[in-house]
Amino acid sequence: MVDIIEQLRDDSNYYGKVGRQYLSNSDIGTLLTNPAEFGVKREDNVNFAKGRLFHQSILEPDKARDFLHIDVSTRTTKAYKEFIAENNVPFCLLTKEVNEILDSVEKMMSNFTFFSMIFKQGATYEQPAVGEIMGRMWKGKADIVTDDAVYDLKTTGDINSFARSAKRYNYDSQAYIYEQLFGKRMQFLVIDKTTGCLGHYTVSDEFVLDGARKVSKAIEVYDKYFSADAPDDISSFYITDVL
Repeated sequence: MVDIIEQLRDDSNYYGKVGRQYLSNSDIGTLLTNPAEFGVKREDNVNFAKGRLFHQSILEPDKARDFLHIDVSTRTTKAYKEFIAENNVPFCLLTKEVNEILDSVEKMMSNFTFFSMIFKQGATYEQPAVGEIMGRMWKGKADIVTDDAVYDLKTTGDINSFARSAKRYNYDSQAYIYEQLFGKRMQFLVIDKTTGCLGHYTVSDEFVLDGARKVSKAIEVYDKYFSADAPDDISSFYITDVL
């Protein structure tokens, strides 16, 4: 198990062949809404890159220093297209986007309470874990693990709706899974990308229980269509509902 954890520290393993042995919270939405897409590799995109830069700038600043970007107005410019061709990448961030993200990082880090939670003595960062949950093996990689909590960094376009949108983005199932894997309750440290307003969200028993229900339902779908002894083929999947 220790060897697996060490392998999963590397993102290429976590998201690659080693990590694909395990279910993760990112599978929840797919299994519950469009299981035909389960196992299909998600292509990197601008939003993923923005989130990655935000996290790296706080938790892994050495990686963030070399983040590829170009100072042009839009991705439709000739200079942008030449730049990504020269660097052999499908896309990159614009310098103005990078600056916006770094402004958010600075805002969060300048708040003493947030800084103290993130850099609490003894905290570990980008910490992977694996374990059995409801009879299936799951993985997770926590942003921050302290002696009493698991913290996850989030950005949002509207912090006033974060509490309402958390379930839509399956943060409830994330809270349940990570509590099972790390043995600590989850908390979310959030910044509004537009206003810079910060939010610290703890989770209730009800929120975690809702997440557990999602995990249970997702496992039912996985067992039905993707397990070694799955009784049905995914081609037979359809949605049923009452209108």
